[in-house]
Amino acid sequence: MSRPVRRGVPRLRHWIWPAVAALAAATLTWSAPAGADSDRSGLPEAIDAVLGDPRMAGGAASVVVADAETGDILYRHLPTGRLMPASNTKLATSAAALDVLGPTYRFTTDVLTTGTRHGRVLSGDLYLRGTGDPTLLAADYDRLAAQVAASGVRLVTGGLVADDTRFDTERLGRSWAADDESAYYSAQISALSVAPDTDYDTGTVIVEAAPGAAAGDKPRITLTPKTGYVDVDVTATTVAAGGADTLTVERRHGGNTVTVSGTVPVGGPVTKEWVSVWEPTGYAAAVFRDALTAHGVRVTGPTRPGRATPADARGIASHDSMPLRDLLIPFVKLSNNMHAEILTKAMGYETARRGTWSAGLAAVSGYLKDAGVDTGTLRQVDGSGLSRMNSFPADQLARLLVSVRSEPWYADWYRSLPVACDPDRFVGGTLRSRMCGTPAALNARGKTGSLTGASALSGYVTDAGGRELVYSVVLNNFLASSVKPLEDAVVVTLARSDAERAVPVRPGAARGAERDGALECSWRKPALC
Repeated sequence: MSRPVRRGVPRLRHWIWPAVAALAAATLTWSAPAGADSDRSGLPEAIDAVLGDPRMAGGAASVVVADAETGDILYRHLPTGRLMPASNTKLATSAAALDVLGPTYRFTTDVLTTGTRHGRVLSGDLYLRGTGDPTLLAADYDRLAAQVAASGVRLVTGGLVADDTRFDTERLGRSWAADDESAYYSAQISALSVAPDTDYDTGTVIVEAAPGAAAGDKPRITLTPKTGYVDVDVTATTVAAGGADTLTVERRHGGNTVTVSGTVPVGGPVTKEWVSVWEPTGYAAAVFRDALTAHGVRVTGPTRPGRATPADARGIASHDSMPLRDLLIPFVKLSNNMHAEILTKAMGYETARRGTWSAGLAAVSGYLKDAGVDTGTLRQVDGSGLSRMNSFPADQLARLLVSVRSEPWYADWYRSLPVACDPDRFVGGTLRSRMCGTPAALNARGKTGSLTGASALSGYVTDAGGRELVYSVVLNNFLASSVKPLEDAVVVTLARSDAERAVPVRPGAARGAERDGALECSWRKPALC
């Protein structure tokens, strides 16, 4: 894949953000008053009332609302306050990925060899080379194996080399929580991996535990995809109907033994958990090797991970991912952390020939600077927002939202944002159960974000007068289980208001999947939001 060339024409975007100079001249502190003094519509008072909700007592809020066309600031509350953005970090990562890699960028996975053919025998090694494709399913590895078989090869005298060298060997992001290690939203990052489903939760396996037929039986276990790379240790027991359902599924640290423990009643529900694997490169190689066997191709040598494919290797089979513009749908709609991190390392490779977080984040920062974002006021240490070290002020998120509207790929990026109250998971995404029955439904688009004590929502909404607005709401240090209703109230207030009159909205009670704000709703499987 050729290395993309960044456009050389400077992006003089300061004209779309006329309030920057005013902000710089009036640097706000944590004691600065809320609202925008020049606004006479009542909008500042309406949003201030939302932020004064008891659920935010003792917490911190950074909020900015601006006219999407002109960049004029309509409301600001501690706009330069650096707070944890959670998955709002993906706004920066996804925009940079479209700019650096391009909407048509595809990941390629190849099967190659340097060996010699003697009829159906290949004398030498078989190389499986990945470039980071986060959408590879077991079915895709099966198709690669079918291509190898169709080439006439039936016996490989060497081994299977799993080439994941496009990226470095650093598997987990900076300061990711240790107790998230087996969670699928904290899976390890490799240039070769497997996704078990079409949500493309790469680097994970689905473990299903169904109750046994009678009390005393062990639960019945199913793995997707079927693989011997993961071992299951079942200590759980089926108990009589009406008994306690305490089943838990968790991978042990440092290996691929998944423990299923607790009890499940006869006739009880099936427990389904997405569990991250240890060393996803080996996982991909194991799935591919099984597929080769199924297609009648025997590899006699061992699997060897982490070795580069020789430059003179010849191709036997190849698979291309969907283009980036389509990959953005599962990535942004479902807030997929692994997609964000893989794209970050891919940007590092394409710009600096280093598939590392540091190189990728430098590429993201370079794009943000071109877009007029003041990168000196923020800190980004991963692509997804899973790290609690990320720190963004709302004014810079809002500035990015205004700036990207002038990009040639903006339509693709806008399409990837979740849509309020659209029930389709791949349209509504993480907003599909929110703001229903309000003027924001099927109107507001935005990126959600949730960690314990951190919540955010930033995006676009059209007000009652037909004016498009950008908004960024970043809330931190609250003790309530969820502050999503406050974010929704801000956006619904904007949707109901116009340039002349604000229509205040009382924050409703948290409902459905949003009752627990500790995690992004799409990170709780099965997805309930």
